[in-house]
Amino acid sequence: MTAARPGFHSVTPRLVVADAGAQVEFLRTVFGAPGAVPGERPAEVRIGDSLVMVTQAGAREAFPGFLYVYVDDADATYGRAVAAGAVTLEPPIDTPYGDRRAMVRDRWGNVWQIAHVL
Repeated sequence: MTAARPGFHSVTPRLVVADAGAQVEFLRTVFGAPGAVPGERPAEVRIGDSLVMVTQAGAREAFPGFLYVYVDDADATYGRAVAAGAVTLEPPIDTPYGDRRAMVRDRWGNVWQIAHVL
């Protein structure tokens, strides 16, 4: 397998959205994700130990993602997501496989499953 650039994993999610700056601000608010929108290239935002690229739609068509994100507190993160404008698809529940999980859709169409291990 070919090595990735430093800071990247072999698979790196990329969201293509209508407003990259607002998407990055949402990620900062909900996940405490550091990162900036450089303008001439995709934003690189870190959620936990993972990098997520955020691209302004234009050269590429907007395309939502579906991401499963582990956090320290799924209930608190879910609350921040809803307060930041996300729509609830599934309130926090305890799953049979050992995660506490919620699911929301942000205003760019991305679906976020937010979980922590019970």
